[in-house]
Amino acid sequence: MAPRIVMLGTGDFALPTFEHLCAAGLPVVALCTQPDRPQGRKQELVPSRIKLAALARGVPVEQPENVNAPESVALLRSYEPDLLVTAAYGQILSPELLAVPRLRAINLHGSILPSYRGAAPVARAIERGETEAGVTVIEMSPRIDAGGMLAVARTPIDPDETAGALEDRLAMLGAPLVLETIQALLDGKARVIPQDKSKVSRAPKLNKDEGRVDWSLAARAVHNHIRAMQPWPIAWTDWSPAANPDSKTRVIVHVSRVVDDDVSAGVEPGVVTIADGSNLVAAAGRGLVGLVRLQIPGKKILDAEEFLRGRRVQPGDRFV
Repeated sequence: MAPRIVMLGTGDFALPTFEHLCAAGLPVVALCTQPDRPQGRKQELVPSRIKLAALARGVPVEQPENVNAPESVALLRSYEPDLLVTAAYGQILSPELLAVPRLRAINLHGSILPSYRGAAPVARAIERGETEAGVTVIEMSPRIDAGGMLAVARTPIDPDETAGALEDRLAMLGAPLVLETIQALLDGKARVIPQDKSKVSRAPKLNKDEGRVDWSLAARAVHNHIRAMQPWPIAWTDWSPAANPDSKTRVIVHVSRVVDDDVSAGVEPGVVTIADGSNLVAAAGRGLVGLVRLQIPGKKILDAEEFLRGRRVQPGDRFV
């Protein structure tokens, strides 16, 4: 008999797993997702994509403010699940909730555990210059991302790949892995591998202030930071003209490239060295960074050539 599944997920990372389980014919008897949150200038309540997908399939949707409250635990227990499957849900699950399913609770995490436990594994891996990423299916435990490992899949990270693009790929990589893990559990073939505590690293949640570019870093680190901040909180810097250093204009940096990651530019970090045609290049602490797609807040995103036509950025100006 196919296991009754309650899925807990909110972020887009969870959607492919939900769709994969449904497409495979497994009975997803309910989706538990975070309450709709106000977004945008009008602060309108916006449902998550996974909620919309569940409603389109006729899957009941539950949105408790606190999933660990006794009434929430009782609600999910009423669905009589054999499995809880979680991915990018947004709340830590209590021992009482983890005890609800008949078989167990499993989670899809966006890293090769035990590396990058926490809320932002993909962004932190890119920020730290990793060349390989992956997903891990784990048994859930009261400690964050600390449960035994049931399955792992790996993939190279492209040197220019953003966190958003990589997370989308990892979500697609993880969806069939969850299905395979469930089948292994049902067949009694699943092996649980404890995590090596000596290799644990953390991936704390991003905050808005982290978007600011630190030009004192080496060019590769600046580029990695810009990649890691996509799609949120997005990297930014202030442009200060040499002719008027007290003037500052916020510039959002969507795409960058490493022009040189070794040779010193001979100028202070952040100073513009090239502002010509399609090339906008600034010095890092070591090496040079090209700014490829930029935006003044509230304006259109432009490539460097368009940006330079509209803004008189000159060599000697500075990003701070």
